[in-house]
Amino acid sequence: MTNICRSLLFAPGSRPEIFAKTLVAGADLVAIDLEDAVAPALKADARIAGIRFLGESDGTGPRRALRMNALDTAFGLTDLVAVAEASLQHGLLFMPKINSPRDLQIADTVLTAAGSGLGLIALIETLDGLEAVHEIAQATPRLELMMFGGVDFSVELGTTLDREPLHYARSRIIHAARRAGIPALDVPTIAFRDDDIVRSDAEYARLLGFSGKAVLHPSNVATVNEAFSPSDAEVEEAKAIIAAFEASDTGVAVLDGKLVEAPVVKSMQNILALAAAEGRE
Repeated sequence: MTNICRSLLFAPGSRPEIFAKTLVAGADLVAIDLEDAVAPALKADARIAGIRFLGESDGTGPRRALRMNALDTAFGLTDLVAVAEASLQHGLLFMPKINSPRDLQIADTVLTAAGSGLGLIALIETLDGLEAVHEIAQATPRLELMMFGGVDFSVELGTTLDREPLHYARSRIIHAARRAGIPALDVPTIAFRDDDIVRSDAEYARLLGFSGKAVLHPSNVATVNEAFSPSDAEVEEAKAIIAAFEASDTGVAVLDGKLVEAPVVKSMQNILALAAAEGRE
């Protein structure tokens, strides 16, 4: 099982025949969606299929997640009870429309009582959620990941999905996630058939500080993984910077005319750690 999350691939819970294909698409995390991608009449069957998908995990391969319906809906309450009753040990419960720490704490309490080992993902996609995002990020040790839900958020904000109007929201979510020591994922690119747009959006998200990005189609996975992986040149530069710093006895070094201090070294160590997590030397 990978410990990195550059890419999260969604699959509709109403289409169990494609679940197996999602696991070999190269994504670090695969999320079965019971919410937006599933019509109300199909949610009961999708719930059964999604819980089965989580239960089949043995902790190897891509991580698995189940996106439930919002906790303030009857569908969401039923989802949470059904997941708890399954006493699942591997995977993540993906919670949409998180508005306050209490949303996560309720799920934590229910899962703990059931003896479940599931972690949590918080989707920040409302104005209330963004306002409380720092408290949400610290709500429970079960929280392993946060994600920006830009589509729903832009509707509430009364704007478009363009970068400029959503810059503040993205930055605030990244700040909260980094402060809590957990990764943050960016919203999927809606124009998923245009690889250039997907790549550009992913590179922008990495520049802001996101750890990865969700995708809507398997064809986007490789592009997003590449954008969030250090290049060979970045890895070699990181090694050279660390070596120069370690060879200095003054606490600083100069390499190629650039000052190297401890914070720079920490950033280079992060690059090497990511490369190692990907199985690269």
